Amino acid sequence: MGQIEDLRLFVKVVDSGGIARAAEEMNIAKSAVSRRLAQLEERYSVRLIDRQPRVWEVTSAGQELYQRASQMVAEVDELDADFLQVGHTLKGPLSITIAREFGLTYLKPTLFKFAQDHPNIDLTIDFDDRTVDLDSENYDLALRVTATELQGLHCHRLGTTQHGLFASKRYAATRRLPENVDELSDHALLHYGAERRATWAFEHEGKRRTVKFRPALRSNYGRFLLDAALNDDGIIRLPLFVVDSQVQQGKLLPVLPHLKHADYGIYVVHSSKRRLNKRMRAMIDALSESCVPLKQ
Repeated sequence: MGQIEDLRLFVKVVDSGGIARAAEEMNIAKSAVSRRLAQLEERYSVRLIDRQPRVWEVTSAGQELYQRASQMVAEVDELDADFLQVGHTLKGPLSITIAREFGLTYLKPTLFKFAQDHPNIDLTIDFDDRTVDLDSENYDLALRVTATELQGLHCHRLGTTQHGLFASKRYAATRRLPENVDELSDHALLHYGAERRATWAFEHEGKRRTVKFRPALRSNYGRFLLDAALNDDGIIRLPLFVVDSQVQQGKLLPVLPHLKHADYGIYVVHSSKRRLNKRMRAMIDALSESCVPLKQ
């Protein structure tokens, strides 16, 4: 047995939580697993797993080896998957976390098509706006929509999304819409976020303008705020991809369209410690193609 296979066995033992279960899953004798584990400890001159009656615990050295060996074994498996595949069939696991609003509003057709085009990929898609730690959590890729620079990651810029202010026709008919930034605070403002005191920033004629206000309604779910605006509850500030269809149908009207809002970049990212495999590349290509209209 080679070193990679010994490390694979060790990873399996830790993942399984015991030698007997690992032996059963690998379909080999328990004594063979114990012997190879002992040989691995002898090679590194360190105790990897504390094995005593009623005690089974991975040591600190074992935990460090497990972390590094897991990554090494995964890379070998990915290499095999990339080079041993038959034809153009892609298979194996792929997990991605996607900014919820953008994923559910804009990317659903692309994700459905990807799943249909690659039925042998074990695809996991999570919609979450939190910043996932790709080094410690089990995700291959993350799609983020942000106005800030991304640090320490390999980034593939997919495009840009713009924001705007909007209100319903009925709201505009019952309340005179603001003609400038100063008049915004006289209105019911619907805010994406959790801040009790919110700030919206704009640029007009080369000057930065801000409005500070107490939201009439706040939420971290853009679709809910969109529905609130359609219910005549106030003025929203949301990305154009969320409101476009409602604007085209005439249900929402632009408010102060001359104001410039900060652009948000759309990125698909992966850990700098990971190498792209064919499954990851295929997903990045699919996302890039779907975001062509958003490129500037």
